[in-house]
Amino acid sequence: MTDRWSAGVIPYADMGYWQPDYIPKDTDLLCAFRITPQDGVPSEEAGAAVAGESSTATWTVVWTDRLTTFEHYQAKCYRIEAVPGSPGQWIAYIAYDLDLFEEGSIANLTSSIIGNVFGFKPLKALRLEDMRIPTQYVKTFQGPAHGIVMEREHLGKFGRPLLGATTKPKLGLSARNYGRVVYEALRGGLDFTKDDENINSQPFMRWRDRSLFCMEAVNRAQAATGEVKGHYLNVTAGTMEQMYERADFAKELGSVVVMIDLTVGYTAIQSMATWARRNGVLLHLHRAGHSTYTRQKTHGVNFRVIAKWMRLAGVDHIHAGTVVGKLEGDPNSVRGYYDTLRLDSVAADPAKGLYFDQEWASMPGVMPVASGGIHAGQMHQLIHYLGEDVILQFGGGTIGHPMGIAAGAEANRVALEAMIKARNEGVDYLAEGEQILRRAAGRNRPLDTALATWGDVTFNYESTDTPDVVPTPTPV
Repeated sequence: MTDRWSAGVIPYADMGYWQPDYIPKDTDLLCAFRITPQDGVPSEEAGAAVAGESSTATWTVVWTDRLTTFEHYQAKCYRIEAVPGSPGQWIAYIAYDLDLFEEGSIANLTSSIIGNVFGFKPLKALRLEDMRIPTQYVKTFQGPAHGIVMEREHLGKFGRPLLGATTKPKLGLSARNYGRVVYEALRGGLDFTKDDENINSQPFMRWRDRSLFCMEAVNRAQAATGEVKGHYLNVTAGTMEQMYERADFAKELGSVVVMIDLTVGYTAIQSMATWARRNGVLLHLHRAGHSTYTRQKTHGVNFRVIAKWMRLAGVDHIHAGTVVGKLEGDPNSVRGYYDTLRLDSVAADPAKGLYFDQEWASMPGVMPVASGGIHAGQMHQLIHYLGEDVILQFGGGTIGHPMGIAAGAEANRVALEAMIKARNEGVDYLAEGEQILRRAAGRNRPLDTALATWGDVTFNYESTDTPDVVPTPTPV
């Protein structure tokens, strides 16, 4: 720091962005970045550069720093750790003072933390692995429009996961045929059906027509079953004015839930969450596009961070992985995502990829949604990995049933209730899951047919994103 005010280019570490003696305050926002420096760039300098470029620094000394209490506003890289088994990669821990962020704004938070620094030349790659959001900042956000507890009370559904399905094919159906799919699935035993991420208002089915036929289907299914049903009407559109128009129409028709895509952007998500709370409508978020920056191990943003941002933003549902389905999902990482979304107090756990303790200060939880290549034959695994507070969405595993859509829904409902009954009776349902399903299938033809059709289908590929944990030998 002695040469802090020398003109010209000074290493970021020498400008005070590397402070190994710094002790983070309870009010600091903390980040864990995976950094891959260019050859010849020391890890401490790379960590300091990330801290500097994501807070107050630029490439050269500027005299206007003297007009601020720059020490207060500087982010501090306070620890660097080598990534086990990955030479050349480091985890840089960086603390940001709370005064750097606007209250209640995901847009401002993300513009600061991931704004320019990911294109910084001294780094080969950069990934935001986790974030500790201090309670003082958490309390500036609305949080979920309703949350898990209130959702169950609205729906009158307790003691089991909820069941859903995405309408297939997701593109090309007329509005009337689309509504027929919704009715058959809900009548057969599902709690929800869903628009997919790319159903908006295309020439083959405009949004108003889809809303009318889907809500007719919901109402008929409710009358036939005596249960509350819902269809996630996707109100994603090109402008906020269009989104509000579509959401208002869904509410007028009596929909209990609307849906948006992650691609609408953080400000639009927060705006829709405010609308959802004001209007008493659940808000479902499809994480469309997330894998473009969450999947790769060395560069981007880990999904656990997106999960935290979306809990702050105020969604009630978010797709968060299945472990056993067709989409990326390491079991331990997915457990970490689900804990982040559902629990009030989350302890740091390297095995789950959780770098920091996180307190949510009684902010309601988000209901995780499991979707993508799952079927009734995996019910024991799904409950084991994902727990009870989850929505299990079987799209092809409902609509592809050889006996029809309603039979596919019935198979899923029978499988779920058989597994929950076994769990409640103290049976080791994971070990005995296949036998439990076979016994239930002996009394239910749709489930028997589902198991015969998909029972052996698995998606066993190595995960590309796993926690950086090295097993510790157990002393003999």
